[in-house]
Amino acid sequence: MARILLVDDDDGVRGFLKRGLELDGHVVTPAPDGSDALDILIETGGAFDLVLTDIRMPMMDGIALALAAKRDFPDLPILLMTGYADQRERARNLEAIVVDVLTKPFSLAEARAAVARVLAP
Repeated sequence: MARILLVDDDDGVRGFLKRGLELDGHVVTPAPDGSDALDILIETGGAFDLVLTDIRMPMMDGIALALAAKRDFPDLPILLMTGYADQRERARNLEAIVVDVLTKPFSLAEARAAVARVLAP
């Protein structure tokens, strides 16, 4: 199906989402923070169909990643995740860059549906 770059600093969340998205046939590449994700994007020439990233991470947050990714790969869809209201407000200003914000906590079904909506032709 799609190649997804999954970025979250929480090992449990990353593993949960990776396994769930692979159920839909997606190829999921995990990254523990925005800096690693940006390195992966650059190394692969942006060869992903979607970046699914948490906003709040210690090294490079998801918003900084989104800005850098869109600068280098303008057609790459970005779906943010957050459990913090203030972070969701920060993302609201990025409507031209980000396709949606998934609010934590979410179920696996909600995450899979959000990804399917973004990837729909």
